[in-house]
Amino acid sequence: MNRALSEINIYPVKSLGGISLQEVEVTDRGLKYDRRWMIVDEEEKFISQRESPELALLKTKISHNKLIISHKAEEVSPLVIPINTQLTETAIVNIWNDLVPALAVGRYADEWLGEALGIKCKLVYMPESSERYVSDKYAFKDEIVSFADAFPFLLIGQSSLDDLNSRLENKISMNRFRPNFVFSGGEPFEEDNWEKFKIGDILFECAKPCSRCATVTVDQESGNKNDEPLRTLASYRTVDGKVMFGMNLLHEGAGKLRVGDAIEVHKKK
Repeated sequence: MNRALSEINIYPVKSLGGISLQEVEVTDRGLKYDRRWMIVDEEEKFISQRESPELALLKTKISHNKLIISHKAEEVSPLVIPINTQLTETAIVNIWNDLVPALAVGRYADEWLGEALGIKCKLVYMPESSERYVSDKYAFKDEIVSFADAFPFLLIGQSSLDDLNSRLENKISMNRFRPNFVFSGGEPFEEDNWEKFKIGDILFECAKPCSRCATVTVDQESGNKNDEPLRTLASYRTVDGKVMFGMNLLHEGAGKLRVGDAIEVHKKK
């Protein structure tokens, strides 16, 4: 069965809106620009849609070496952040169990985000010098990761979403699950059984299934929450008390990937 890459997505700011791409550069810590920025609270702890679903109302764009953040629901001037500006103010930020060196983007960004979200917060950036390692429990070769939850990539098959939507009264979009890669072809949830595969010339290894949290209950257009699709997923996708949907990946090599690239499964469980 022919499988191909049908979507590529990056999420420059953790928990804000994503960007759909036709082509992307794969780096040592994931896709270029993916989760390199993050919003933290006054205690330097990361903020996500789990506790702040209104983050879904902020969308991102990258244009002419600038990160642009705008509000979907309010008419306010966008926040424009030069990507290559030399940042000097350092911070140690907390994401899950990791303390990670980061750089503060600037007070102008903090004030814009604070007003948009109604909270005191700070925007930080992960420079190349900051190395956050994948957990020893899952790492193969001391891989590093950006401000993503735990792994550089998330893969979901379109057939898996189609299977879920066939069970839901109100169909949902793939953006609920914030994958980096979506592939067409194949059976629902067949990615659960992959071990190694290639997209183009880059080898990927499946680290673990992705356990899902309340973020998937946030409508990415409105910022509203309800109990779906987590309730339905829990009825048939629960393993060891956790709801699974999608596969976390590690990789070897670097290069470019494009929508339409063939996926070749080299090893299954």
